[in-house]
Amino acid sequence: MAIEIVRVPDLGGAETVDVIELSLAQGDNIAIEDSLVVLESDKATMDVPSPYEGQLVKYLVAEGDTVKIGDPIAELEVSSSESVSMPEVEEPVQTEVAEPKVEAPVIEEESVPIPEQPAIDSEASQDGATGADIYAGPSVRLMARELGVSLDSVAGSGPRGRIIKDDIDAYVKDALNSNTGNSLATGSEIPTIPAIDFSQFGAVDIIKLTKIQKLTAANMHRNWLNVPHVTHFDDADITDLEDFRKSLKAEGESRGVRITPVSFIIKAIAMALTANPVINRSLAPDGEHYIQKAYCNIGMAVDTPRGLMVPVIRNVDEKGIWEIAADVADLATKARDGKLKPSDMQGGCFSLSSLGAIGGNGFTPIVNAPEAGILGVSKSQMKPIWNGDIFEPRLMLPMALSYDHRLVNGGDAGRFMTDIVKFLSDIRHLVL
Repeated sequence: MAIEIVRVPDLGGAETVDVIELSLAQGDNIAIEDSLVVLESDKATMDVPSPYEGQLVKYLVAEGDTVKIGDPIAELEVSSSESVSMPEVEEPVQTEVAEPKVEAPVIEEESVPIPEQPAIDSEASQDGATGADIYAGPSVRLMARELGVSLDSVAGSGPRGRIIKDDIDAYVKDALNSNTGNSLATGSEIPTIPAIDFSQFGAVDIIKLTKIQKLTAANMHRNWLNVPHVTHFDDADITDLEDFRKSLKAEGESRGVRITPVSFIIKAIAMALTANPVINRSLAPDGEHYIQKAYCNIGMAVDTPRGLMVPVIRNVDEKGIWEIAADVADLATKARDGKLKPSDMQGGCFSLSSLGAIGGNGFTPIVNAPEAGILGVSKSQMKPIWNGDIFEPRLMLPMALSYDHRLVNGGDAGRFMTDIVKFLSDIRHLVL
């Protein structure tokens, strides 16, 4: 029998995470791969499995704690010498981080990106904002510079007073909501919605938003304020596509893969991006350059109990329908089970939001900046379509393309949507 300390493994890109659930009680027996704790980052939740078989002596963290790679989680009394391999991590050491020199426009492409904002604290010195005496990681310093926040004005809530991204978010929200604080560089402020005591009208519950819900709300707000949205509407005749898709049911069962209309739509988006590279761009933070991408990664919005998540399917232009369908099913399952890693939601070029299984005639999706566009798909409907001689019933798919008008003109959007309609209406074009 031996005592082993389990530590936080590689978090897949997240700098710090919150402990949201302790899976066992003191003295419980545990097997290899059983869950010890559940952690939550800005974008996903993840289980930390036990690398040993034995008994839980005690937890070294509590629910609500913020931890990072290498922090001790639990003490186990090990009854077997066997264990599963865990990423090797070194005990983190606090180091002084000097401000990096950025000589070219940089975009941090994530599923929930932080766009450039006007300065929040105009009187703060640049040295104070990024000084080496501040305990904060490089990604937090970059976020502070992009938002114009002086780090010496931010109180750190992480271990040993470390400043984390939530602290920057909280500081910015306080500055925006303050009636006496600094004004935005635009010279105007957004009026706040007055507080209302809803309990005076009836029984209410006050429920705390999850971390993912809070981040999604903040991201949507930033995108709506910063991106000049235009939405282009069209319908695609998917009658033949649906007939072909249904004919694949038996083959799909033998392959263990279920093909949904989403797989064809994602493939059509990839081909339309290849034909219209203007949509596959991002505006640089300086506003004077754009980044043209040579890769084709498509994000798909997934509705989960924890909130909206957007995993990314990579290199869609190089994949066939069966492979895309397998990726769609795998990432959707991981999203709903809280198994996505932060890296699973980074690097998107364009997003798809489909409400086809729910209903509706249409909606206007919000661009997920720094992407240039997003396609919203609603429920297909049988409609009478004139073929030149008579009206015939055709299955029509309503679509809405929202795009960033700083990068994409109306003609660009029209050509992109026309291509998608062509690919979906006659799937033979998908192989050309």
